[in-house]
Amino acid sequence: MSTRLPIDFYQSTDVLNISKALLGKVLVSNFAGQRCSGIIVETEAYRAPDDKACHAHLNRFTKRTSVMFKPGGHAYIYLCYGIHHLFNIVTAPEGVAHVVLIRAIEPLENVELMLKRRGKDQLRPQLTAGPGVMSKALGITKAHTGTDMTMPDSPIWIEDHGIRILPEQIIESPRVGIDYAEECALWDWRFRIRDNAYTSKAK
Repeated sequence: MSTRLPIDFYQSTDVLNISKALLGKVLVSNFAGQRCSGIIVETEAYRAPDDKACHAHLNRFTKRTSVMFKPGGHAYIYLCYGIHHLFNIVTAPEGVAHVVLIRAIEPLENVELMLKRRGKDQLRPQLTAGPGVMSKALGITKAHTGTDMTMPDSPIWIEDHGIRILPEQIIESPRVGIDYAEECALWDWRFRIRDNAYTSKAK
């Protein structure tokens, strides 16, 4: 039996623990009655104000980052390289800009639609292994940033299907593509389920 995650799940100020707790949870999108879902298998944590890789480093408040300061449970989606829509989950209470980037899912429901959205004809890890391709497979775009995933009518949300990931099943390593972040680039804030085909190797 699946249960939509309540707002309390997202309110902790420990973004690292939430990043690990999201592994095994199920990310769901439902646009125009077409539900797709997948098991979250890879995440990355970002934390203001001290994390130089975080868009809200030093509590930088702009039109784009304003959603990061909303209460936990909102979606923060931005465009990377003008191509990839990257889906993040805002965590912590209002005013604290912590987010978790969802980097990969293992497809669960409506694989046919995900394949169509990605222009693929076979189910392979490349379908949803990576934050940009994952969002495309689920139909998530920057237009959905600010979505409150705890609301019953939200088109994007997270469910608990009772899948439990043990600490020894989690690989911790540095995050991807943040060389500019100086010492913060070395922090082991990327979390993956060990031996899952839908995650990528450490960089």
